[in-house]
Amino acid sequence: MNHETLLPIITFMGVATGIWGVWAAFAGKSSRATERLDEWRDPFALQKRISGITATPNSVNFLAAIFNKAAPLLSKPLESKSELEQSDLKTRLANAGYTRHYASQNFLAIKIITLGVGLLLGGSYGLYSAGFAKNSWMSLVIAGGIGFFLPELILTLQKWSRQEKIFLQLPDALDLLVVCVEAGLGLDSGLRKVSEELATGAPEVCSELAIANKQLQMGKARREVLHDLGVRTGVDDVRALAAILIQADRFGSSIAQALRVQSDTMRVKRRQMAEEKAAKTAVKMIFPLVLFIFPGIFVILVGPAAIQLKENMLNN
Repeated sequence: MNHETLLPIITFMGVATGIWGVWAAFAGKSSRATERLDEWRDPFALQKRISGITATPNSVNFLAAIFNKAAPLLSKPLESKSELEQSDLKTRLANAGYTRHYASQNFLAIKIITLGVGLLLGGSYGLYSAGFAKNSWMSLVIAGGIGFFLPELILTLQKWSRQEKIFLQLPDALDLLVVCVEAGLGLDSGLRKVSEELATGAPEVCSELAIANKQLQMGKARREVLHDLGVRTGVDDVRALAAILIQADRFGSSIAQALRVQSDTMRVKRRQMAEEKAAKTAVKMIFPLVLFIFPGIFVILVGPAAIQLKENMLNN
């Protein structure tokens, strides 16, 4: 491209960026009513706002507002009419930590956006490298597929990471909950105390406990709250804990004893998993030894003898 072609493009981009910056600078902040609603949706919204964690620039708020308005239209082509598929998507999003009511809608909109970006990049690369040949369409399809399934991959990785963190943090939270219950607090007060005390050390578990405590305060049955807690986390140990608490609440047995037994069981399981990983290290070390270390040792030990043998053969 020459300068005459680039000048209008640069001018347009500069003007568009300036207009967008001015609009973002004068964009209004959220009202107090919206902040109050966010506090009810997110148990840690007030704490984050006080500490300044949620303070974001106006430009980010402007982009978020545009995305929230466009998400319903973008997600319509991928919305499933089956309630089972919708429930499965909401469960996977909840396991990854996205519990808002519009999380599934935003996720489908993100898939549409990444698909469009993938098609744009793949088509541009194909036209630049091969023109209108078949190879260009192949790059278009590959880039579009990668863009479409990339959010699914990221969601799966986030889900596994969060479930592992919850599994590792749960015994400590149960120990504190046992102390609170044995000290005379009820289960509801104990959940609230644990969510407040371990907010920095175990944020994933505390956020789930805070949501459960909020549901209890709103009048939801304890059995349903505990069942939703197990489904929302997707961790087998949390589901087992919820089942134990439901049975203890139904038959009137000691909740503190049930929590102590579950905590000890989880600690034993976590220790056994650590011992299993330590036992597997010897087998896993074989492959790097054979591929990277053994060839160097082989060259050092056998190399001089091979050189001498070659010289002797040449002399003879």
